[in-house]
Amino acid sequence: METLIQQIINGLVLGSMYALVALGYTMVYGIINLINFAHGEILMVGGLTAWTVVTALDGAGLPGWLMMLIGLICAIVVCAVLNFLVEKIAYRPLRNAPRLAPLITAMGMSLLLQTLAMIIWKPNPKPFPLLLPTDPIDLGGPVITVTQCLILGLTVAILAALMWLVNHTKLGRAMRATAENPRVAGLMGVKPDFIISTTFVIGAVLAAVAGLMWAANYGTVQHTMGFMPGLKAFTAAVLGGIGNLAGAMLGGVLLGLIEAIGAGYLGDLTGDFLGSQYTDIFAFVSLILVLTLRPSGLLGERVADRA
Repeated sequence: METLIQQIINGLVLGSMYALVALGYTMVYGIINLINFAHGEILMVGGLTAWTVVTALDGAGLPGWLMMLIGLICAIVVCAVLNFLVEKIAYRPLRNAPRLAPLITAMGMSLLLQTLAMIIWKPNPKPFPLLLPTDPIDLGGPVITVTQCLILGLTVAILAALMWLVNHTKLGRAMRATAENPRVAGLMGVKPDFIISTTFVIGAVLAAVAGLMWAANYGTVQHTMGFMPGLKAFTAAVLGGIGNLAGAMLGGVLLGLIEAIGAGYLGDLTGDFLGSQYTDIFAFVSLILVLTLRPSGLLGERVADRA
């Protein structure tokens, strides 16, 4: 039982990071029906930017939490600007093109950002400084770290803020109107280009937070760190119902729990034939089962038909 509770804690932490990235995927898809496969690389840029800032501040005598906050702010700014430029340069000219064109462009942008990051930050993995207390908090057997508590708290706060933004603000109404029909929304005074760019910026902010949390939790950064989290987050968004904010959150948490619990018991279930490195089996088999039984995902798809 102690192992199960520990793996549930680990799964919630992992799923929270997946959910933050999945929210970016699902927001962009909900607005313009585009899968931004470069979104994982925005997470990577956020993590590497935060590492650069924190490393530069090392030795300045600042408390760890302040260094992390400064690194997060810088990562958010860099990622927001980068995603804004990606949307404006790579995706906007292809908005009315056949569906395959922006998809290929997104994959190319992902490779481009990885290559640029490798040139700027070099390919070798870099240790991320320990900025928060490392002593685990004992929960009567299972343990949790301060960093993991921060990840869980930030995820809940960000989701609540995002739901409020989408459902109770003028910007949120404009986003929903643009998702419903951008041409009609334009006739009603909404600026679709501005709304779409804003959606990309919000997604970049979420990815920057996830990038820093990923680096702080696992203690390392490199130019390929965004590929697997980006792929898993896309899987989580589809699992929950892409285009649905609550679905992205649910999919991320479920995927994290499936992976963590699978990692704890996969060896026993297979007689030590498969180790914890094969936990992706559980994640993608679960996705196949859900999409076979419910193709729109667990919470369905809320994207409106375009006129």
